[in-house]
Amino acid sequence: MAATRLPGTPRLLRALNDRAALELLLTRGPLTRAQLGELTGLSKVTASQLVERLEERGLVRRVGEQAGGRGPNAQLYAVTPGSAHVIGVDVGPDRVIAACADITGAVIGRSELSVRDTDDPVGVVHKAVLEAADSAGASMTTVRRIVLGTPGLVDPRTGDIAFAFDLPRWHRGLLGKLREDLNTEVHFGNDVNLAAVAEAANGAAKGVDDFVLVWVGRGVGLATVLGGRLHHGTTGAAGEIGYLPVAGVEVPRNASRRGVKGAFQQLAGADAVKAIGAEHGFTGEEAGDVVRAAAAAGEAGAAVLDELARRLALGVASTCLVLDPPLVVLAGEIGLAGGFSLAERVEREVSAITLVSPRVMMTQIDVEPVLHGALRTALDAVRDEVFGSTVG
Repeated sequence: MAATRLPGTPRLLRALNDRAALELLLTRGPLTRAQLGELTGLSKVTASQLVERLEERGLVRRVGEQAGGRGPNAQLYAVTPGSAHVIGVDVGPDRVIAACADITGAVIGRSELSVRDTDDPVGVVHKAVLEAADSAGASMTTVRRIVLGTPGLVDPRTGDIAFAFDLPRWHRGLLGKLREDLNTEVHFGNDVNLAAVAEAANGAAKGVDDFVLVWVGRGVGLATVLGGRLHHGTTGAAGEIGYLPVAGVEVPRNASRRGVKGAFQQLAGADAVKAIGAEHGFTGEEAGDVVRAAAAAGEAGAAVLDELARRLALGVASTCLVLDPPLVVLAGEIGLAGGFSLAERVEREVSAITLVSPRVMMTQIDVEPVLHGALRTALDAVRDEVFGSTVG
């Protein structure tokens, strides 16, 4: 029986080769045609055809020459930075920060606006996005995706905001209005989930397929990554551990009402941290300032860190008994301020009160993790689109 030839196989192989070459140029470039051939296992002729195809589509460009032996110098190629752009946006109760990156991941533009005096979320995001693109020298026609990080629930079915903590003017239907206004792909992401994306890409969880990130700051939240994928839950509420019922704190029965604090939030959130610090003579404008001062005080501040670790361990232990992850990352303003001293205490406490002993580490993304996660999420999607359509 004659073998059946699969239709489109040569086209599929070209697409796979193109994607492999583009990824190599991002991580190892600039490279010559010969180097691309060696790294991909392609013949010189095939590698040359590949480069010509990508150059014609504007995805790679010549960036110099590599001096060699006899004969002319070999041309060096790199991914064309401006072939596509993305914008990440970190939305908080006081300000909106937008950053524009080219397809290589380089952040080339930025904007920061106050949201205290506006009741127009579409208008403020519109202005922040356009200012970020303008400062990057990028046309909005090359911006392929915008990802906004927001506190609260993002409905996995619709992608829209279901409930935004601290952002009363953000509501269902906002996603469609933003897409219409900006005329491009716009996506929401929960802020703690985006912080976990950043941690997995370049932080303490790099190379770890299963981990949880516990965010301790103004709010208390959790991101769960299993098999390298974020777990969102049916309604997007997976990880809202601020509402975790814990012993010793009154459990509210109207948790869905705005302004109601869950039990674990009452026990380990910013207000509770300030109260712990005040009991031991440590005060500050922000909870992070209190924890940072206690950590810097050595033995004098040990009682603050001990009590905070004991409280945090209740939420971490509950999560780890269900998921049994190898790694827990402490992030957020308070997690970062506590540093290694707090992480070590939480690790010991969790091991003492449960049957699991996960490694607990402080975050390694100490500046704007939500923004970095939004940019990474947008870049991953756009690279899939652009690099996967080279032979369209």
